[in-house]
Amino acid sequence: MADEVFEMVRTVLAIREYQAREVPADIVGRIVEAARLTASSMNRQPWHFVVVRDRDRLRELGQLVPTGPYIAQAPLAVVAAYERDSRWGVSDLSRAIQSMILVAWQYGIGSNWTGFGGIDGVRAYVGLEERYEVLAVLPFGYPVRAIGRGKKNRKPLAEVASWEQAGEPFA
Repeated sequence: MADEVFEMVRTVLAIREYQAREVPADIVGRIVEAARLTASSMNRQPWHFVVVRDRDRLRELGQLVPTGPYIAQAPLAVVAAYERDSRWGVSDLSRAIQSMILVAWQYGIGSNWTGFGGIDGVRAYVGLEERYEVLAVLPFGYPVRAIGRGKKNRKPLAEVASWEQAGEPFA
């Protein structure tokens, strides 16, 4: 039996070009549900997600995120925010973001992390309270081009992992 989760991690790629094709509502629900179900420190769940599907609003979001103008072409985006007073908010939300990206990939839907905080204009635009900090906006959509799953340029495992202590070969 194939290890499906490992295959999603092994093959997921950053996608920045999307077909105009809509993402079905049930799949959008699964993507956001994956975020909700993600573990968080002390089960505080210090996050809020705003799903944006309106084309005009997506274009405006693309202008508000300097690293993500391609949000404007996606059929869907998720604004991911955490509670500012949460000590582990960034970590917890990062885990939830990765859950969404992997679940979307399972359905052939690509995404990419845009922004990394400092995008308060997005918070105000989607009506989130001051107590939230927007960490990222995630565009989602079907890739324009066929993507070669798993073709990644990564360092060998032995360069980034060790047994017991740094410097002990991981083989």
